[in-house]
Amino acid sequence: MVLGKVKSLTISFDCLNDSNVPVYSSGDTVSGRVNLEVTGEIRVKSLKIHARGHAKVRWTESRNAGSNTAYTQNYTEEVEYFNHKDILIGHERDDDNSEEGFHTIHSGRHEYAFSFELPQTPLATSFEGRHGSVRYWVKAELHRPWLLPVKLKKEFTVFEHIDINTPSLLSPQAGTKEKTLCCWFCTSGPISLSAKIERKGYTPGESIQIFAEIENCSSRMVVPKAAIYQTQAFYAKGKMKEVKQLVANLRGESLSSGKTETWNGKLLKIPPVSPSILDCSIIRVEYSLMVYVDIPGAMDLFLNLPLVIGTIPLHPFGSRTSSVSSQCSMNMNWLSLSLPERPEAPPSYAEVVTEEQRRNNLAPVNACDDFERALQGPLFAYIQEFRFLPPPLYSEHCRHFFLNVIRS
Repeated sequence: MVLGKVKSLTISFDCLNDSNVPVYSSGDTVSGRVNLEVTGEIRVKSLKIHARGHAKVRWTESRNAGSNTAYTQNYTEEVEYFNHKDILIGHERDDDNSEEGFHTIHSGRHEYAFSFELPQTPLATSFEGRHGSVRYWVKAELHRPWLLPVKLKKEFTVFEHIDINTPSLLSPQAGTKEKTLCCWFCTSGPISLSAKIERKGYTPGESIQIFAEIENCSSRMVVPKAAIYQTQAFYAKGKMKEVKQLVANLRGESLSSGKTETWNGKLLKIPPVSPSILDCSIIRVEYSLMVYVDIPGAMDLFLNLPLVIGTIPLHPFGSRTSSVSSQCSMNMNWLSLSLPERPEAPPSYAEVVTEEQRRNNLAPVNACDDFERALQGPLFAYIQEFRFLPPPLYSEHCRHFFLNVIRS
């Protein structure tokens, strides 16, 4: 009997999106199929899957231990997010080559479904960096008697969602700096820079509106610029390795001495980049907007405004809400300045109605007999009395009001 051969072993995911790309988040169920195609009958001990997610960092540094001695120090660290194993065919042990327990698979194509749930706890977003990575994958292993196993690994993507519609990410970011250039005993005027952006959180593809004012009172020609930087930080054995990369930049007009430039919402587009990673203990990915003044022959004057690149974009009313809340805050600040610390009491009754007016208003009314009798009844007397009673003192009125509120 001639045994068949394994023609192909593949893994396919049941995608949750229209783009047919396997993307998941914490708590999602990852499901798919292991596809096996064979020519002729084969005997199989087991078909297993192994799913794993982990963050890993690694770098090396050279050390000198003396004049002629050098060694390399390795820095590695790993965080495991989940580790799932399942048997689709066969049994746990693969070292048993006895005829018992073998499964026969006939010629053709075969599908074996698998499913597992990602942890509910936050997961780090999939990432590939210079000194580390965050990876998630499923591996299929086909074990046959007297033959080497057939293995296949396929990765899938995990996004730990960051919603930029949260109040902390909708708050404006701003700063101001100034620099005075000195050359020996000569001192020129200062170079000043102020910049502001509408919020802290953005998503890839959005454009950041930059509001800035640059004033050049020095004797040199300067150039205002802006750039988005990504900072990757890797941690292992108490050490940190940092990598800073330019993501996008723009350049303003050159400014001669005494000139000022104003940016009224200058746009800087965010290219496709990975989201911020803020919750992983060994890998952090952060972003910042640097607005700076390029000064020839001197250190640049710069402002760093922190950014968070999220996955859930701004809600249609998010910017309006932010604008309204900002406007309300401004109005409240204005009100706090315009209103006195304690409200003044209303004027006393004597200041409003004189004794002569009160006597005149209480004088008998000349009218028809029937109407006159009605006006002289007890109800009208009560109304007239209530109408011309002096108002209560302010403090007394407030006390009664709060007592009623407490009782109710």
